[in-house]
Amino acid sequence: MIQPKIAEWTEKPWNPATGCTKVSSGCLHCYAEKLATTTFQRWHNPRYLNGFKVTLHEDLVDAPTHWKKPQRIFTCSMSDLFHSEIPDSYIYKVFDTMDKCSQHTFLVLTKRSRRLVEISDKICWPDNIWMGVTVEESKCKFRVDDLRVTKAKHKFICAEPLLEDLGVIDLSGIDWVFVGGESGPMARKMEETWVIGIKDQCEAQQVMFTFKQWGGEKRKKNGSLLQGKYYHDMPHVMRDP
Repeated sequence: MIQPKIAEWTEKPWNPATGCTKVSSGCLHCYAEKLATTTFQRWHNPRYLNGFKVTLHEDLVDAPTHWKKPQRIFTCSMSDLFHSEIPDSYIYKVFDTMDKCSQHTFLVLTKRSRRLVEISDKICWPDNIWMGVTVEESKCKFRVDDLRVTKAKHKFICAEPLLEDLGVIDLSGIDWVFVGGESGPMARKMEETWVIGIKDQCEAQQVMFTFKQWGGEKRKKNGSLLQGKYYHDMPHVMRDP
């Protein structure tokens, strides 16, 4: 069976902040840290003179206002916008830009859901923002509860890298779940039963489900076939034309 092309969930990164610190098990082999401290520093990229230390790039806060073509934008792909070292006032500026750019769809992903809840009421939540949390292991399911109480119009869960069976998940108020295994030479193995458990709960609770990849050292070769089928259900704004 030929694997269908899965639409990229984002088309363009936007990094008004870069750098982060590890907060849970999913951070162990952080792709962003590796990019910042090896590739980008080797290229002498001026945005990464501080390596992977949290750094604000105020000149990029309004960058999306200059991008006229509608795009799916991953906000802070090289950081976590809700990191404790990023001031509330700066977060509000970033959200204000997203509010002004209704032509784009913005995806914001965090592992710091407690702070998200703390300031959620002070954030403008237009329809073009998708807010997500990473849930890589069962002890992180509290992030789903935190996400649920925010005023975000669209909510999603990133179970990538999935590191264990998540057990029962309350998906009320959640629009989309995508699952993926860890990639790279040090990738931790993901079991099929863990993925099936999430898929079945999404189907039972009528939540969109995407199985992104098995991951591993040979990520492309391993593909995303799950029990003989592909599960690439995605929000319409994430689908390629």
